[in-house]
Amino acid sequence: MEATAEVLAEVPLFATLDEKERALLAARVDVVAIEEGQTLFSYGEPGDWLGVIKSGCVQITVKTKTGETVFLERADAGDFFGEISLLDAGPRTASAKVVKSGEMIVVDREDLDELFRIKPQAALNFLIATGKRLRASAQLLRNTVARNVYEEEEQKQNFVQRAADWVANFSGSLTFLILHVVLFAIYILFNVNLFVVGDFDAFPFGFLTMVVSLEAIILSTLLLYSSNRQASRDRIRSDVEYEVNLKAELQIQHMHEKMDEFHTQILSRLDAIEGRRKVPS
Repeated sequence: MEATAEVLAEVPLFATLDEKERALLAARVDVVAIEEGQTLFSYGEPGDWLGVIKSGCVQITVKTKTGETVFLERADAGDFFGEISLLDAGPRTASAKVVKSGEMIVVDREDLDELFRIKPQAALNFLIATGKRLRASAQLLRNTVARNVYEEEEQKQNFVQRAADWVANFSGSLTFLILHVVLFAIYILFNVNLFVVGDFDAFPFGFLTMVVSLEAIILSTLLLYSSNRQASRDRIRSDVEYEVNLKAELQIQHMHEKMDEFHTQILSRLDAIEGRRKVPS
């Protein structure tokens, strides 16, 4: 059925048009009913129209190579979708499914040209909305790409955390042990009356004992702090392993779906060939 000027006035994309312009455009576009669960288009299909939601809701998704369904956006009343294929005459880049029944305005390429002709400002509004959508999609893709969570955690570390990790690593090394043995030996030799200089901390080396005790307290605190952070890293590692296993399982499932679809196509073609063979000449 034909859309009326009153219907177009409720949609933000056409709100800048005056009554005469809306009436002219209303004679070209249509309003169609959309039912919950209906698939408006699927990925890879040719597209020569965009939809503007008058009422109801449409969900835009894309399926990855591993078989995962990634949510892109939710088009509610006043929102439009499917404009990419309309602009470049290419196939659909996503799938659209109705999640709430309502009505939708269908705008084809000629309708869009007419809209831009009678109201050039609408083209700018259209580009702004499309740019926001592309920016959101880029952010979504950035979050879905496989990433090194350890590098991200390192980027979030502050100076104290980096220092604690460095001390924990260094205190567990052979260099740390040899350095302390050498320093303690020199300190003790200088305080047992073997040299002319020294002898400022006589046996039982109270000052050395205090320094070693303070060092032990500081080291143990830093080691515990670093150990707690290592436990957090282990949890992240477990989460990553779970995600990898889940993606592998989804990819296998997706391969099974493709094989089932391929098997169904082969059977249908064999049935068609068998039917042609049974037709009497």
